[in-house]
Amino acid sequence: MAGALLDADALYDQAPCALLVADADGLLLRANATACSWLGFSPPELVGKVRIQELMTVGARLFHHTHCQPVLQVRGSVAELQIDLRHRDGTRLPMLVNIVRRRDGALVRDQWALFMATERQSYERELRNARKAAEEALEARRGAESQLQAVNAALSAADRRKDEFLATLSHELRNPLAPMRSALEVLRLTVGAEGANPRLLSVFDRQLHHLTHLVDDLMEVSRITQDKMELRREALDLAALARAAVLDTAGLMDHARHHLQLDLPPLPVTVDADPTRISQVLVNLLTNAAKYTPDGGRIVLSLTCEDGEAVLAVVDNGIGLPAHALATVFDMFSQLEPALERSRGGLGIGLALVRGIVELHGGAIEAHSEGEGRGSCFRVRLPLAQAVAAPAPVLASMPAPSRILVVDDNADAAEMLLMALELFGCEVRTAHSATAALAMVADFAPEVALLDIGLPDLNGYELARRLRAMEGGRSMRLIAATGWGQEKDRQRAFDAGFDHHLTKPIDFERLRSVLAPQAPADHG
Repeated sequence: MAGALLDADALYDQAPCALLVADADGLLLRANATACSWLGFSPPELVGKVRIQELMTVGARLFHHTHCQPVLQVRGSVAELQIDLRHRDGTRLPMLVNIVRRRDGALVRDQWALFMATERQSYERELRNARKAAEEALEARRGAESQLQAVNAALSAADRRKDEFLATLSHELRNPLAPMRSALEVLRLTVGAEGANPRLLSVFDRQLHHLTHLVDDLMEVSRITQDKMELRREALDLAALARAAVLDTAGLMDHARHHLQLDLPPLPVTVDADPTRISQVLVNLLTNAAKYTPDGGRIVLSLTCEDGEAVLAVVDNGIGLPAHALATVFDMFSQLEPALERSRGGLGIGLALVRGIVELHGGAIEAHSEGEGRGSCFRVRLPLAQAVAAPAPVLASMPAPSRILVVDDNADAAEMLLMALELFGCEVRTAHSATAALAMVADFAPEVALLDIGLPDLNGYELARRLRAMEGGRSMRLIAATGWGQEKDRQRAFDAGFDHHLTKPIDFERLRSVLAPQAPADHG
């Protein structure tokens, strides 16, 4: 029993906290060794001689008197009270205190348990610092995310402005191309009578086709980047389309004295595709091969079938591709060398357009080269479709003589188109505004009206509606001739009452077809 008491006394004396017992006035009746060590006194110097209040700082003493004592009187305990005591040498000791008041008859005893709060304060300070650091990091992250969102928004806006610029640029370039194409057609039709040099006409024709090709690429790549390209699929014989693409690029090949070899199967190779878009792919690849192959080079266009796919390949013995360029050659504005160092490069969008069109068809394109100066191979894969008989091509007949009204605010474009149509045997009049056109209709009674869309007073859509509302207007054939060629522009034209939509510069073979007596409307 005595050993147990000794153990209890030892435990009390060596407890990891300061333990004090005081009477109702605060006079210390007992202090364990931990308390004496912390305060710097021996037990005889404290017990029966010092009141607990005397060990407190002034502020702590006032708080003890005004708050602690009343609570002890009412509740009999105080928990987690933080007060400052003084060490014998005057050092401030922050303490966390629990007090319990015990009553034994008339005697009152306050039992104090004190915990040194220095480490707690340090811990709390570290917690506060950690919390502050976390809040600052969170705020920095939010700021970074906000900046990233702003950068992404700016990049998206810049990309959108780029696409809009490309679309607008291609439209604006079509306006001067239109009278140039009409003028060339007039020269071509009058070459015998006027004695014009056919070689000069060939140069103009080739370069105008090249410029038109660049403008078309600008428009198409803008459609692809904005996800606005719509495919008009049909059962298409790739072999026949390849032969047509060869005819389209014959002038360029002849001019460079290239030898073009065709390796096409005797039977049709049918895919479900948009003939206009796939023709763009082939013309782009053949044009690329011609540009990047020195004069007198060899180019091969082949078509095979492999594992349910049609494989078109354009192989040349030209300048080739360095290994590092194979991964980026299909990127937008990709060029093999700086603009000042190349003499044959274009805008750097042709192959990006080719890849976009091929992928829209569910196909793939790849480039191969053994290195610089060792030629290139571009291979297009498209899923095969069930073979069907391709419809025989129908040659457009010459239009019957008819009265045609041309409305265009560009005087050169209107005049050149008038001259070309007159050579077709048509009676033609021109107007440069919607108001002038409406005033001319009653006397002239045109059978066909070719209308520009961007007129100075009314736009071409409104003019079409008003022409339809006039006497005889319902039977009039209305043709939109405009630089805006996206699908939404075509649909808007048809909604306004147009029968056909032609994109500047006008393809005169297409115009002949549209002017044919039995030509159906584009929209059915």
